[in-house]
Amino acid sequence: MSAADQDWDEGNPERLYVITRGRRALAERTTFDLVTLVVSRAEPTPTMQPEHAAILRICGSPLSVAEISAYLRLPMSVVTVLLADLLAEERIEARAPVPKAILPDRALLEAVMHGLQRL
Repeated sequence: MSAADQDWDEGNPERLYVITRGRRALAERTTFDLVTLVVSRAEPTPTMQPEHAAILRICGSPLSVAEISAYLRLPMSVVTVLLADLLAEERIEARAPVPKAILPDRALLEAVMHGLQRL
């Protein structure tokens, strides 16, 4: 088992604390959920935190927060802190996933069906 696997499996709290610099994403301040799509708007810079740079590299095409969390092998709570940093710096764009098609009202469908039957 690699060191990265051990960090993930054992939930190394010291590593996660260092990555987030002790910050937590507050639910009322964050707009991210598991299916929020994230896409890079900038290239990583050499002085960036490695996790920030990794997010910018993998988000060349839209990825969900859940996918980013899986690729980086970090808990979602940590990923949302990192994403909030990048969003504040306008290095990423976050958007809601494509909504499901809104189905018409059942009564409307029945009225159309009855109208067609009368023809």
